Amino acid sequence: MQILCNIFAIGYVMRMMKRLLLILSMVLPVIGAEAQDDVAFTNFWQFQSFYNPAAAGRSGLLDINGAYRMEMLGFEDAGQTMLIQGDLPMFFVPKAERHGMGAGFMNDKIGLFSNKRIWLQYAYHHPLGKKYVPSAGVRLALLSNSFDGGDVELGEGSSDEYVPSTDVNGTGFDIDFGLRFERRDIWYAGVSVMHLMSPAVSMGEDKQFEIKTAPAIYAMGGHRLKFRQPEFSLRTDAMFRTDLQGWRADVSGRFCYDGEKGKMYAGLNYSPTISVALLLGLTFHGVDIGYSYEMYTGGIAVQNGTHEISIGYKMELNLTKKGKNRHQSVRWL
Repeated sequence: MQILCNIFAIGYVMRMMKRLLLILSMVLPVIGAEAQDDVAFTNFWQFQSFYNPAAAGRSGLLDINGAYRMEMLGFEDAGQTMLIQGDLPMFFVPKAERHGMGAGFMNDKIGLFSNKRIWLQYAYHHPLGKKYVPSAGVRLALLSNSFDGGDVELGEGSSDEYVPSTDVNGTGFDIDFGLRFERRDIWYAGVSVMHLMSPAVSMGEDKQFEIKTAPAIYAMGGHRLKFRQPEFSLRTDAMFRTDLQGWRADVSGRFCYDGEKGKMYAGLNYSPTISVALLLGLTFHGVDIGYSYEMYTGGIAVQNGTHEISIGYKMELNLTKKGKNRHQSVRWL
């Protein structure tokens, strides 16, 4: 019976993924594609709801996490990214465990460009028995882009009609959509589309400067391998992303210890032709802290890598009963 359930679950998720990819293959060429404009977090598995809105509220807890990323140290005006987000079940509706909601803010700055994004998202989870959970989610985002044109140096007496000579900014709207399937505490798989409508942000007094973000497809999955000692496990995650012009893949493996006195992990992340990263993490007083150092394989020196720090906190939230709110550390799957 267990084998039949597993076969049914795998078949269900494969059909779901194929249908979405078929729709995307018809929609994306019509929309058109430009350059991809998403942050590639090394600890991507910790920010599943960022890359796939269907993951919002998946833990059944109030889940708050954030990250700060400093790219390519030693290079002037290299990228810096700050992210903070949270999600939780919609405890105020019947069958709250089936409904998840979330919100977040990200500020991504590189050179003279600054891209801000604030969003709200919703996910619906429909349990199939006690083990399997298919989900669907949608996210609406407000975009705010700016360019510090006043700091541009083109040389004395030089000008370029395509480069703003003053500070310019603009706003726009974005939509993301995702599907996800989970075998509780064992594995998960999902696919999502970010920037579904290829949002364009116009800047300048006459709106003559435009930044257009291409739709991007994300596929993510992970598995937890348990050992005989229940406190030890091996967790693997992978993510593939493409805007139909370029692509990036990440594969992560972490050896984890989940003991009564604390949690910790150590592992590696590999992105073909791009980088190798060291991963470390621990739980301290209920707060999960992660660190990664990404070293690039394309000729950039090891000391010019990227630092990334992540923090997570989870708490059981029950507003209908007194004394029931308590923290829980982040589950890394």
